[in-house]
Amino acid sequence: MSNLIAEIARSLVDIPDQVQVEAIPDGDATLLRLKVAPSDVGKVIGKQGRTARSLRTILSAAAMKTRSRFTLDIYEEDRGARN
Repeated sequence: MSNLIAEIARSLVDIPDQVQVEAIPDGDATLLRLKVAPSDVGKVIGKQGRTARSLRTILSAAAMKTRSRFTLDIYEEDRGARN
């Protein structure tokens, strides 16, 4: 799943080399921490969070196939969680 989120994020941002996805086990779910360059955070979150919401919807749909649970946090490097 982290590869899926990374590929989608790379296609959205201006600096694809700085896209990183870290998978962190969190009980019965897995937290995917998406890190992008500070200048690209707005592109990944989108207007009123629409892009971030769409990423989470795609992640949920893909997770249904594997019967897994994932959550997505978007991080700006050196600042922490944004959305």
